[in-house]
Amino acid sequence: MQRRGALFGMPGGSGSRKMAAGDIGELLVPHMPTIRVPRSGDRVYKNECAFSYDSPNSEGGLYVCMNTFLAFGREHVERHFRKTGQSVYMHLKRHVREKVRGASGGALPKRRNSKIFLDLDTDDDLNSDDYEYEDEAKLVIFPDHYEIALPNIEELPALVTIACDAVLSSKSPYRKQDPDTWENELPVSKYANNLTQLDNGVRIPPSGWKCARCDLRENLWLNLTDGSVLCGKWFFDSSGGNGHALEHYRDMGYPLAVKLGTITPDGADVYSFQEEEPVLDPHLAKHLAHFGIDMLHMHGTENGLRDNDIKPRVSEWEVIQETGTKLKPMYGPGYTGLKNLGNSCYLSSVMQAIFSIPEFQRAYVGNLPRIFDYSPLDPTQDFNTQMTKLGHGLLSGQYSKPPVKSELIEQVMKEEHKPQQNGISPRMFKAFVSKSHPEFSSNRQQDAQEFFLHLVNLVERNRIGSENPSDVFRFLVEERIQCCQTRKVRYTERVDYLMQLPVAMEAATNKDELIAYELTRREAEANRRPLPELVRAKIPFSACLQAFSEPENVDDFWSSALQAKSAGVKTSRFASFPEYLVVQIKKFTFGLDWVPKKFDVSIDMPDLLDINHLRARGLQPGEEELPDISPPIVIPDDSKDRLMNQLIDPSDIDESSVMQLAEMGFPLEACRKAVYFTGNMGAEVAFNWIIVHMEEPDFAEPLTMPGYGGAASAGASVFGATGLDNQPPEEIVAIITSMGFHRNQAIQALRATNNNLERALDWIFSHPEFEEDSDFVIEMENNANANIISEAKPEGPRVKDGSGSNCYLGAK
Repeated sequence: MQRRGALFGMPGGSGSRKMAAGDIGELLVPHMPTIRVPRSGDRVYKNECAFSYDSPNSEGGLYVCMNTFLAFGREHVERHFRKTGQSVYMHLKRHVREKVRGASGGALPKRRNSKIFLDLDTDDDLNSDDYEYEDEAKLVIFPDHYEIALPNIEELPALVTIACDAVLSSKSPYRKQDPDTWENELPVSKYANNLTQLDNGVRIPPSGWKCARCDLRENLWLNLTDGSVLCGKWFFDSSGGNGHALEHYRDMGYPLAVKLGTITPDGADVYSFQEEEPVLDPHLAKHLAHFGIDMLHMHGTENGLRDNDIKPRVSEWEVIQETGTKLKPMYGPGYTGLKNLGNSCYLSSVMQAIFSIPEFQRAYVGNLPRIFDYSPLDPTQDFNTQMTKLGHGLLSGQYSKPPVKSELIEQVMKEEHKPQQNGISPRMFKAFVSKSHPEFSSNRQQDAQEFFLHLVNLVERNRIGSENPSDVFRFLVEERIQCCQTRKVRYTERVDYLMQLPVAMEAATNKDELIAYELTRREAEANRRPLPELVRAKIPFSACLQAFSEPENVDDFWSSALQAKSAGVKTSRFASFPEYLVVQIKKFTFGLDWVPKKFDVSIDMPDLLDINHLRARGLQPGEEELPDISPPIVIPDDSKDRLMNQLIDPSDIDESSVMQLAEMGFPLEACRKAVYFTGNMGAEVAFNWIIVHMEEPDFAEPLTMPGYGGAASAGASVFGATGLDNQPPEEIVAIITSMGFHRNQAIQALRATNNNLERALDWIFSHPEFEEDSDFVIEMENNANANIISEAKPEGPRVKDGSGSNCYLGAK
């Protein structure tokens, strides 16, 4: 039988004949039940492979499954075909060619290109005036790779034609995350046409604005009904305000406001409080003129200052980017960049740092074949698959290749341009790790430290086998608390993943310069003169490090029991050192007015960090321990034997303490566990338990303990041991084996899906080759046996003790 274009008389098939419509229909008949038309809610991936960063721009194009609508590059489509049996794929390819030159040597006049129908980003390295794009789509039937060119209305069955049109016209599954699409799709406010504006004589000056309820002079919003100038919400990056514009809306009900400083002849940022979203106001010029603002003469600057009134300053971002420095581009493995998705620098910085660590490279990229082969039917929704995909994209060098050498350019352009993809866009990864998270799923600026902890939590919950790469960050902190009244001490330990250091402003090396700047700034602001160039404080890192172990006043649960006016003084040291220390410089603080502010500081970070002098010493000679008036706070991974000695009957839980904690906003089940594990010692003691355990993945899961009617495997959940290497619950194993599956098959499926019955069944059906992979089964059984042995031993928290001379990773 003939293949590809030869069968259908397509280009490239020499001596081929064109088949009749009936022949094509007969060829598709066996596959018609597998071809679907995308329904509302279906995610159609036609821009990016599920396992790699291949796209229609790649040399091999992209294959979209006509049943699942997942996309695969040329290297991965065969895997999906073998696993699922799906045979029909739509192959998408974008061709880039040099434009035909006119007689004068220039490009022909620009005209609308009807050959582009894919919603793809163009190559930033190519000048659009010199190149043209042509998109190609065709159906490919596996395993023989028969190709049918599209469109083909006359020869294709109606259902296939409708399905192909729906796939090609579908929107990107990331559209809600793309800031550019937000900008293009702002709705027109329903209040714009009939907006009421009060004739109260208010006129807005061209500069010098400040909030009518506080003294803030940035992020100011002009209410378009009464002309009030009020501050917006506060954001953690120190931008924003005190929310007075929103309060004004709640008091008065005036719906629309425009952000001052964004008004230009082209428009402005308009927000509808009633509709709770940014909107368009087609009558904005008229509404602004009511308050004396002429849009045609406005320029977008903060607080009305003209551009020439502001002296250039070097921002923190420009320092990080080394702006103004001539840099040499680097290519190859380990030199792949991540494209900004709109305020996604927090994700990029953390992931670049994570995959510079050998343990993460081995856990994901080193296990790439196994992780990809055993991925679920939808790999876009699997954490390990997406982590492996991102790690391979960053480390392989496949997406970081140098441009074509100059002597080859002319030869290449005679045929077809083959663009090199430089950098990868982590849209699929961001969509998965941020789903159900209200902050990371948005396009607002986020904190790298918060995302790092969120990622560690995902790694812990989805680890493969016995290896947990995030263990390289875990360390023990010894906290010493000394009572101010009795001078007695208490030593406790807690697990942590990063070292938080305050900014030691008092140690600034340029104090005189800072004082002079502040005086000049106040005088300029008072006299309406241009502000001076900002002076950044210079803080030695050693001063911030010293502040880590300095004493601080604390309030603890035993202070009220001892009837002390102040609880005591706490100092922290390292009970164990991590292999890789993550350092966070806490640049945010609260001013005297309780408005959050960010320190504008410059800190020179050392290449190597020596913290040996911060090693914990334990109870010292002459120190007397505080009385143990409550059960010790249980830290993650405490052994069962030590914890079981403190257990009470679940029916005796103090419900009044539970409700006290629940009223603070904590999950009810977490409050019950807190009271239970602290022996009914009261809400204060239970609150400390919550603070220690609130980052655990099973924090809010119901309290179920062996011996009190709970599941036999509930201990694994209570003690935070939810890794994939733990023995699955016997009752769930029994359910699966009752369906006719082997016990080993049930155990492996449950481990691979974090003991989720529904996902485990899906995993079994998607892994028919299970029995052939006996080595994997033996390894999983060995891991289970090792866990049983380790659980019998009373061990402390799962931490490693590394060297005190660590390389650090900067968080922010």
